[in-house]
Amino acid sequence: MATILIPTPLRKFAGNQSRVAVTGTSVQEGISQLADQYPELKRHLLDENGALRAYVRVYVGEQDILALQGPETPVSADSQISIVPAIAGGAPVAAPEVVTFSRAEVERYSRHLLIPEFGIEGQRKLKQARVLVIGSGGLGSPLLQYLAAAGVGTLGVVDFDTVDESNLQRQVLFGLDSVGKPKVDEARRRLESLNSYIKIETHETHLTSDNALEIISQYDLVADGTDNFPTRYLVNDACVLLGKTNVYASIFQFEGQVSVFNQLKEDGTRGPNYRDLFPTPPPPGLVPSCAEGGVMGVLPGIIGSMQALEVIKVLTGVGETLSGRLFLFDGLSFTTRILQVLPLAANPLTGTNPTQKELIDYVEFCGMPDSEDSQKGDYPVKEISVKGLADWQQSGHPFTLIDVREPHEYDIVNIGGILTPQNEVDLYLDQIPRQGDVVVHCRSGVRSAKVIRRLQEEFGYDNLINLTGGVLAYAKEIDPELPTY
Repeated sequence: MATILIPTPLRKFAGNQSRVAVTGTSVQEGISQLADQYPELKRHLLDENGALRAYVRVYVGEQDILALQGPETPVSADSQISIVPAIAGGAPVAAPEVVTFSRAEVERYSRHLLIPEFGIEGQRKLKQARVLVIGSGGLGSPLLQYLAAAGVGTLGVVDFDTVDESNLQRQVLFGLDSVGKPKVDEARRRLESLNSYIKIETHETHLTSDNALEIISQYDLVADGTDNFPTRYLVNDACVLLGKTNVYASIFQFEGQVSVFNQLKEDGTRGPNYRDLFPTPPPPGLVPSCAEGGVMGVLPGIIGSMQALEVIKVLTGVGETLSGRLFLFDGLSFTTRILQVLPLAANPLTGTNPTQKELIDYVEFCGMPDSEDSQKGDYPVKEISVKGLADWQQSGHPFTLIDVREPHEYDIVNIGGILTPQNEVDLYLDQIPRQGDVVVHCRSGVRSAKVIRRLQEEFGYDNLINLTGGVLAYAKEIDPELPTY
């Protein structure tokens, strides 16, 4: 027979017994037998519909039945079922899993507690939770602030960057006094000032295949606020391998997406993941990042808040999450759509015949060149530093400067190049000399390198030179008066 351990506050309703043997084969059967044996105890355990009350938690061994099969969790003769109720006042608790709230916390979260479907149990689940947010930028800023304000007990932040003034248009976690400082440090400072009852853990590092499993394994749930495909696939795969839920969001210009990936379902299986939606990444350069394509400043606030809502719903079990669904938002037309996401048989992680058992090289998987790739292959790309370009300009060295950015970027700042937009370069070949030195530049040096490769491969150019770091490096190292974007 299984044994039910009766906590001290409830023993007076169970004949002062601390342990009661039951013959049921599931938690529900065992609790029902206990309630029938001690009618006074029943009203403290079960509601009028026979379901466990919200302020009672039940464990089999060391595991919460909510993480198993709920009330249907099977038990055997040697099973120990622990009943853990919420305890008022300052008496010591019997188990470390029990979470209580001070008077100040109750007052702080009172608007949550007043929601019948949420209440104290929902707030307790938030306080128990450990959530890792990847990135503290556009999406991470509202996401972290709302999760901190809501009372998520432990928030982890992964970011390797420092705050730049151009971030302030949308990254509302930071202010002017944050510029030049590590984002994780500034995020911790701001979040601790927002809620002193939570804990902030920081990871000032690139998330890589070498450290992702170790970092993510420390948390219950991951919220992905990244802005590049290698990290997005890395986060997805690590969450799948570790059995973690991944709350996803992405933004570009006026549009946003939100979904919940790999969420544990009641039947013990997990919902679709990012690779069910997008099995492989788009070709490099086809979908620019926000740094290259731009984003309306309020959009991360809208989408990041939705992402925070999904995190809270997953943690508390309140409502219906976006698992198996993709939410789309178009800010220009203010329209939304929800599309179905189905498991993909060819998914290398969770499909019919899984082929991937570990993390891979995601930079290579996404076809993103590393810093050495410009010198590899049949068409190596020659480079010049911004200092080298400035020396040429000062000395009068003859060269042609080609700017492959978009017209609206050129209007913001230019360094005297001939505007030749990347996607229209075929129409401007007569402006690109085949003799003499031709320096090609963009904002950061990424797009210009791609243009050079294409011109070399398709049109036979051999005199093109990429400006390393682009306009950003030129403004930083040569002409600090130039605006950056």
